[in-house]
Amino acid sequence: MFKYYTPRIVRSALNIWPPFWGAGIRIVHISDDFRCVKIKLKLRWWNKNANRTQYGGSIFSLTDPVYALMLMGILGKEYFVWDKQADINFLKPGDSDLTASFIISDDCVKNIKHNTSNGDKYFPEFVVNVHNDKGEVVSTVRRVLYIRKKPKYRPIESGNGNNSLEEASAEVQSEAV
Repeated sequence: MFKYYTPRIVRSALNIWPPFWGAGIRIVHISDDFRCVKIKLKLRWWNKNANRTQYGGSIFSLTDPVYALMLMGILGKEYFVWDKQADINFLKPGDSDLTASFIISDDCVKNIKHNTSNGDKYFPEFVVNVHNDKGEVVSTVRRVLYIRKKPKYRPIESGNGNNSLEEASAEVQSEAV
């Protein structure tokens, strides 16, 4: 992306980012190529719900920017990458520390590049399981991303070479409705 967008800097920044830090979320690992991320959510007194288990909002938050940030690091400055849609399925109470591992395969990246090569929008879906300290799945989160080449990197023949950042942002907002 740019010289300051390295796994180490992203990890450090997210670990002090107030929504993560306050919820007890910690980035444990980001691979050098951004293709693998591991995150941990500590069970603390301030993120327990009325049933004394992990607050559902914290579980959902631990998955929030991860796939988008990974793909920003993988695809680089030529692409817009935004979260478009997400949902969570709570399967059992999170009564311990929780972890989630995010992986983006080479085939996934090839597929994204293929589907966006002519300037089109692409909406890949990612699913991540959140595990308790026994390795049991406590929730499944599905995320849909918006990925598109930025206007100056789109082929001229696509007719999309002159769209502004504001137009691209408006497109994402209108499709979210």
